[in-house]
Amino acid sequence: MFGEVLFDCFPDRRVLGGAPFNVAWNLAGFGAGPLFVGAVGEDEPGGDVQRLMARWGMDAGGLQTDPDHPTGTVRVSLDSGEPAYEIVADQAYDHVNTDQALRAVAGRENSILYHGSLAVREARARHALSTLKGSMTGGVFMDVNLRDPWWDTDTVHALMAGATWVKLNDDELAALSADPDAGQEARVRGLLARFGLDAVILTRGSEGALVAGADGTWISRPAPPVEGLVDTVGAGDAFSAVTLMGLIRGWHWETILERAARFAARVCTLRGATTEDRAFYMLEG
Repeated sequence: MFGEVLFDCFPDRRVLGGAPFNVAWNLAGFGAGPLFVGAVGEDEPGGDVQRLMARWGMDAGGLQTDPDHPTGTVRVSLDSGEPAYEIVADQAYDHVNTDQALRAVAGRENSILYHGSLAVREARARHALSTLKGSMTGGVFMDVNLRDPWWDTDTVHALMAGATWVKLNDDELAALSADPDAGQEARVRGLLARFGLDAVILTRGSEGALVAGADGTWISRPAPPVEGLVDTVGAGDAFSAVTLMGLIRGWHWETILERAARFAARVCTLRGATTEDRAFYMLEG
């Protein structure tokens, strides 16, 4: 996983997060042994990240420390359970060192490289990601996370062109499609063809999720009910983690969608995106 690690600061608490970090945390919970590549500051929050990773048993070989920039921060507010984000600029995760990143992934070149779109808002991080892509052979999973004002269409399209699989939601599909007024299927298939992707995974909130593949696959599944909804923070990251598990283990897309949606629904019962409860990560299959 490449990208941001940060603290989501709610009105009453601080929670470790960042989409790539959440995905890595979840995969570690599943016992998948992920490597997170990112950066924290040489500050108290950065030390907290390192301690939490050690306690969870995560490989910290890809975590860099930056003496010149602080550990990432996002201020989160909730409106009827839906999160809104104020993302602070010029954080440690914007300044990942390319050489250190390459040393960290040595021996893992045939693994899937996961990344989002927030952590490449600065040139240094973009260069690190581009270099990593050139060294990896296991495919690239891009998890679109459009966060205003930290994205532009050309940059995100360029990232999609370098991906194998792309996951995005309804709003992101409309924002990134060549013809946002076209029907959903036409927009999805347009992204598949334009960027030469193996698959597009579309999450649709309460409407469920679907996958479209270059081989003609089109599978749609409804969302499972959520009992005891707390908030939706991290639901998309949970979905991504299980999707990656499925790709690694060779599950059929029907199984991936079902299990990813079920786990995402469970995460909606948490306060925040992750938990240290090991039993929460029991995943059959």
